[in-house]
Amino acid sequence: MDKVPGSPQGPGDHGPQDAQSLPACYRHPDRETGVRCTRCERPICPDCMVSASVGFQCPECVRDGSGTGHAPDAARPRTLAGGTVAADPRLVTKILIGLNLAAFLLQQTVGDRFTSSFELIGRAYVPVLGSVEGIAEGQWYRLLTAMFLHGSIVHIAFNMLSFWWVGGPLEAALGRVRYLALYFVSGLAGSALSYALAAANQPSLGASGAIFGLFGATAVLMRRLNYDMRPVLALLAINLVFTFGWSNIAWQAHIGGLVAGVVVGYAMVHAPRERRSLVQYGTCALVLAVVVVMTLVRTGQLT
Repeated sequence: MDKVPGSPQGPGDHGPQDAQSLPACYRHPDRETGVRCTRCERPICPDCMVSASVGFQCPECVRDGSGTGHAPDAARPRTLAGGTVAADPRLVTKILIGLNLAAFLLQQTVGDRFTSSFELIGRAYVPVLGSVEGIAEGQWYRLLTAMFLHGSIVHIAFNMLSFWWVGGPLEAALGRVRYLALYFVSGLAGSALSYALAAANQPSLGASGAIFGLFGATAVLMRRLNYDMRPVLALLAINLVFTFGWSNIAWQAHIGGLVAGVVVGYAMVHAPRERRSLVQYGTCALVLAVVVVMTLVRTGQLT
């Protein structure tokens, strides 16, 4: 949770299809199927499905990644979203968790002065720093740095456990670069909405905006693969109850991150293959443009 201090049915195809319009398995033309290989997207029947980390793949893609000339990307193993398959699919998640833990250690070592210098605040006099501080004072970096700070051991423990649970599988499905883009865009969107709607003198901090973005993208991914969505929806519902049911929680960061995560996640897993990168990173750029506009408008109101 972002804190205010001191105050899966099985893999499926691209969408619902009429039973009479289902494609035939590329290896068994007499068998209709609604399942596609997550690498080359050719239709495959149950006899041709090979279980993978995300969804199912066809025998050719599993055997050597070479395909048969049908899939341009098959020569190199790719994730569902088009990213490169990594030897350690959780490496980025581990690094980000490590950065959060390192920042928390600095908070405990240096004290309030460190936290007050990097937490999210609109514009206010900060006694421990002895000056007027905030994003409206040109300290835009606070939109980013606040994503790595936490208010207590319970706060960071809850966030990092959620991060590990949802982040690893999502990183494996998207690939490292796309996963990083999702994480930071969602986190910045949460920070921007908090800056835009919260009181100017109300500080907040936490990785929850980015983590809610991961939850949103995970829901989109599970829907894309036609997995049972009840577990992730239940966990998201519980987090939303905490968001609006507990005091001292920056709900704006949670909602901003969640919305951005759904939008970016949809672009990541539904982008057409022929212009995949353009759609994926173009969507990230559009969300960042909204973040910039919200920040500029709010800054204009406070100065």
